[in-house]
Amino acid sequence: MPEQRPGNRPTLEAVATHAGVSRATVSRVVNGGDGVRAHLVDKVREAVRDLGYVPNPAARTLVTRRTGAVAVIIAEPETRIFSDPFFSRQLRGISKELTAHDTQLVLLLVEDRGDYERIERYLAGGHVDGALAFSLHTDDPLPAITRRIGMPTVYGGRPGWTDGSGEPTESDRPGGAAYVDADNRGGAREAVRYLVSRGRERIAHIAGPLDQTSAVDRLSGFRDVLPGADPALVAEGDFTVAGGARAMGELLDRCPDIDAVFAANDLMATGALRVLRERGRAVPAEVALVGFDDAEAVAESADPPLTTVRQDIEGMGRLMARLLLETLGGGPEGRAAPRSVVTTTSLVRRASA
Repeated sequence: MPEQRPGNRPTLEAVATHAGVSRATVSRVVNGGDGVRAHLVDKVREAVRDLGYVPNPAARTLVTRRTGAVAVIIAEPETRIFSDPFFSRQLRGISKELTAHDTQLVLLLVEDRGDYERIERYLAGGHVDGALAFSLHTDDPLPAITRRIGMPTVYGGRPGWTDGSGEPTESDRPGGAAYVDADNRGGAREAVRYLVSRGRERIAHIAGPLDQTSAVDRLSGFRDVLPGADPALVAEGDFTVAGGARAMGELLDRCPDIDAVFAANDLMATGALRVLRERGRAVPAEVALVGFDDAEAVAESADPPLTTVRQDIEGMGRLMARLLLETLGGGPEGRAAPRSVVTTTSLVRRASA
């Protein structure tokens, strides 16, 4: 490839001359346009290689109306994002899919409510083609922001509340936006049924923050299996180790005869495990414990290793990115209508239950 110094950078005109085609033909090929015959496409690509032509990003954006970048918005503070393996696995899946389609990932974090004004300005400024957003809370302004500025968006996790049926209402569908979610309710049911099948009778639940639909759906799954459960057997955590430990302490203080616990994620389960050990309760002999996520770095390193509900976190990240690219017209079939996907879960049995 020829060295490109200021002043001798190959132009579209130079590529057109080298290939023996018009400048417009070169532009269509370089920018992914249709309507160019296959043998001319080959000639243009050969000329691009011969001359070492690199498209001008600004000029390309003017032609395609695309930036080649996607914003990934996580509605959690930085300390939470970099301590929870859920986020790193989902980001890895998103990054792999975007990279495979030559699309840049722009990470936007939410430390507090004031950050949404900055995020709205950035999205409205035309810096990205679309957005991927996850870990939203029920009062999150992001769905209204993306709807207001017309930003194509795919959500990780179903936005909004349900009425308890497990299906979102129309008000939960921000502008018809797509989402990717796991079968949280079904996975929770499987976990609690497993504990029942093991002969456990006083089963408690450490819920996630109930302003997030994943936590609400997992609590609903618990109640599906145990509709008459004592309300004292449910304590709310915050999806962190410390939150799980705090909730486990509350449960043991209220109900010392607990013989099983279903925690709404693996981090809270490890916090619960620590408190059970401190209180002299053997796991699983006296108290069986089940988590949710199957984050291997957490579940397999616990002592004893966690029985947990597995969701394909990295695969869900890839699917989020794929759905957005389809919506933007980057898929093989061109622009697609927004659609939502709920992925399956499965119980992974280890030594904690």
